[in-house]
Amino acid sequence: MIRSLLSVGGFTLLSRVTGFLSLAMQSAIMGAGAVSDAFFIAQRLPNSFRSIFGEGAFNAAFIPCYAKSLEQEGDEPAEEFAGEVYALLLASQIVLLLLVWLLTPQFVSLLAPGLGDRPEKFALAVSLTRITFPYLLFMTLFALHMGALNAHGRFALPAFAPNLMNLTVMAALAVAFLFPNAGYAASWGVTISGALELGLLMWGARQIGVLRGLRKPHWARVREFFLMLGPAVIGSASPQIAVFADTILSSMLADGGVSAISYAERLYQLPVGVIGIAAGTVLLPEMSRRIASGDVDGAHKAQSNTMALTIALAAPFFVAFDTIPELIVAGLFMRGKFTAHDAVAAGDVLAAYGAGLMALVLIASARASFQSRGDTSTPMKIALSALAVNVALKVALFRPLGAVGLATATSVGLWINLGALVALAIHRELIDFDGVFAKSVGATFLACMLLTLVAIFGRAPALALGLHFGAQANLVALIALGAAGAVVYAATLIGALHLAGVRVGSLRRGRR
Repeated sequence: MIRSLLSVGGFTLLSRVTGFLSLAMQSAIMGAGAVSDAFFIAQRLPNSFRSIFGEGAFNAAFIPCYAKSLEQEGDEPAEEFAGEVYALLLASQIVLLLLVWLLTPQFVSLLAPGLGDRPEKFALAVSLTRITFPYLLFMTLFALHMGALNAHGRFALPAFAPNLMNLTVMAALAVAFLFPNAGYAASWGVTISGALELGLLMWGARQIGVLRGLRKPHWARVREFFLMLGPAVIGSASPQIAVFADTILSSMLADGGVSAISYAERLYQLPVGVIGIAAGTVLLPEMSRRIASGDVDGAHKAQSNTMALTIALAAPFFVAFDTIPELIVAGLFMRGKFTAHDAVAAGDVLAAYGAGLMALVLIASARASFQSRGDTSTPMKIALSALAVNVALKVALFRPLGAVGLATATSVGLWINLGALVALAIHRELIDFDGVFAKSVGATFLACMLLTLVAIFGRAPALALGLHFGAQANLVALIALGAAGAVVYAATLIGALHLAGVRVGSLRRGRR
């Protein structure tokens, strides 16, 4: 299982790299004007639907039902169930696509009301939205195929697929001269990439003999899935509501507030995608399969070891974000018009986000306690409660603290979410932290203490070294300090685990 986690994390990291390259190419060709604004608006509509409905919510409902059918009924009944869901999803997405195509001006007006007095830009946004919206249809069917592949222990192909979007958009921009403008090229790139991603997973599913075709739906068979899907979708909508609140409130801040949040969030999301989401993606089907077969202890072992490994992998990012945030931002972004003042502002926001990092990377694993048993309602209620506190704190803190207040509210909301999930799971005996988990967390804590000392006392020597490299001083200092910290952290963690009698291999193999 841990091998699958690392595979997902590696391909996710690759997608972050190709995504950065794609964004750089978009900015170079489209710039920051009417065309790029219209393209980002056109992208936002299908991406918002995908974020709410997509892989997370869908898998939370589909994988437990599919895994249960596989374990208790066999391959053919499970295939019938998947085929029935396939037919319903395809029909619903075609209806939604036709509706949006007919009412695109109304949808764009709702999403971007500020375009009302700029008819040319509004018309371009409408045209590009009609091009990009089929991406949602492809991604919904992509989520179905991903869920089926994950349930069969196949994770690499779905994790790699998002790279196709970044590569396809770059290829489309490379021939932008063939289109009316670069916005049209990028929009077609998005839609074509959706078809390619779906095609890749359809091929993977055929290789293992699943999702071979559509089946006539029977409500009795798919009823459980749709009853679970509703709460999962509502729960997935809560982060989008928080993002919407950030967008509204940050627009009221002084110049630079929105940029500080954007740069800090880009860094903050790196360990989340590579570690937290990867852990949840792999753990949910593993726990669902074990619970469906009656191996509850095995499910608890898998969860405990995954969470221990997640903590060990994410902890260095937490220490870095809260000890040297300004150096991180300066080393990566301080060039051209990005000043030292900008680095300090973004660094302060990164530190506030970093305070909630450990909670964020663990939420998906903690949520699996409920979702693996078919309970999507409890995580939904907890997420909405945490969201209420999050938004209330944003409103209270953004005036006195600015962008830092918004990030602080996000971190508080994440800890409330994780704390409630774990407390309720313990109360219901849905989670079991074993001795390996406790020893691993203790070893991680010791390694973090030494890493903190390296960050604090090694910063000055690292900066002195960087001065010899002129304009790249901050980047060199960051690399030097990061390399020293990585050696100290890894050596301390492995040594502490050895002294505690925990073999690293036991975490990878899921043994006690």
